[in-house]
Amino acid sequence: MVLREQEHEPFYIKIDGKWCQIDDAVLKAHPGGSAITTYKNMDATTVFHTFHTGSKEAYRWLTELKQKCPTQEPVIPDIKEDPIKGIDDVNMGTFNISEERSAQINKNFDSLRMKVRAEGLMNGSPLFYIRKILETIVTILFAFYLQYHTYYLPSAILMGVAWQQLGWLIHEFAHHQLFKNRYYNDLASYFVGNFLQGFSSGGWKEQHNVHHAATNVVGRDGDLDLVPFYATVAEHLNNYSQDSWIMILFRWQHVHWAFMLPFLRLSWLLQSIIFVSQMPNHYYDYYRNTAHYEQIGLSLHWAWSLGQLYFLPDWSTRIMFFFVSHLVGGFLLAHVVTFNHYSVEKFALSSNIMSNYACLQIMTTRNMRPGRFIDWLWGGLNYQIEHHLFPTMPRHNLNAVMPLVKEFAATNGLPYMVDDYFTGFWLEIQQFRNIADVAAKLTKKIA
Repeated sequence: MVLREQEHEPFYIKIDGKWCQIDDAVLKAHPGGSAITTYKNMDATTVFHTFHTGSKEAYRWLTELKQKCPTQEPVIPDIKEDPIKGIDDVNMGTFNISEERSAQINKNFDSLRMKVRAEGLMNGSPLFYIRKILETIVTILFAFYLQYHTYYLPSAILMGVAWQQLGWLIHEFAHHQLFKNRYYNDLASYFVGNFLQGFSSGGWKEQHNVHHAATNVVGRDGDLDLVPFYATVAEHLNNYSQDSWIMILFRWQHVHWAFMLPFLRLSWLLQSIIFVSQMPNHYYDYYRNTAHYEQIGLSLHWAWSLGQLYFLPDWSTRIMFFFVSHLVGGFLLAHVVTFNHYSVEKFALSSNIMSNYACLQIMTTRNMRPGRFIDWLWGGLNYQIEHHLFPTMPRHNLNAVMPLVKEFAATNGLPYMVDDYFTGFWLEIQQFRNIADVAAKLTKKIA
């Protein structure tokens, strides 16, 4: 899910009460890629400070940008949408918080953000991340050992576990959770991502940062766009004729959804190759400048990964090993990353929910109940609400901040959604079934 259309037209964003113009030169130079476009012509104050905690480079960049702000407030066009009642409102939430209450929630979240930072919860532990990296390397080496002793199936399953655990590490370094210096985080992400995992660090950032900035907002969050295989909102059905075979897929999407989860890793591997091959000609300076790091890392990954397959005894074993390892890794990744957001309501851009960062993240995210094993298996993403509120917070501090977030939600009258796995998975299936029912009604009209 790292490939998406780019928007390059000039626009404005508002930070700390000042409207800043984002022209072509500024946009190209943005190190975070297209994440900045999600707040086009909107107030991005809270999301800016949340995403760039501790980044001297980001605040220096902002200072220079403010010096060029227009003296007159720009004319910002209204966001208008005309949903079809009974169809376009399926799976869609409403944001009915008044401006006064929203302003108070924003103020309260700023206080929480300052408190969390003062308590040192944004500081990463080098020992923790060294241990996690060594865990994955030892897991891979043990898989090699089992392969050498002809235990091919257990070796393949163990490789799948390693793929999943490496997925959490590239996610954390791409969020700059350990080092205060972006460059060091990037180097670590190339090692655990491109080299060990086969995933593009830049491709992950390009998609994932947009998702964080506009979580479950239709038309902004690329993770909602699963067409032509799945439709997460009824709006996606409008792109296809009612008698097309794709509409048949949509009618049964709640049935075949679970069977497609294991293929997530293969999809990301392919899209990583495509993304990295296009990086030298990318629109954003950052991706062009880091292309050689990613290309070398990805090439080395496939060199050792294909070498591992080469030493298997025959083609049937190679094929088995390849698909078992990647499908196990894909399922272990997918059952986590789909639980947190596909099980909750989505929001229209016109709902104005993006004006309140805390509300956006809390109302579009579900936690999985924590536990020692779950914390390890899910890589801390069972604390997804906490992670979305503080994306640069290291994994090992998410459990510590959870009571503060619960208190914040209760004090401000906001939901705090946390469920066991099967409850959350059933709610996820129900969301897909809601759209499947709409697709079935539309296709029946022409039957």
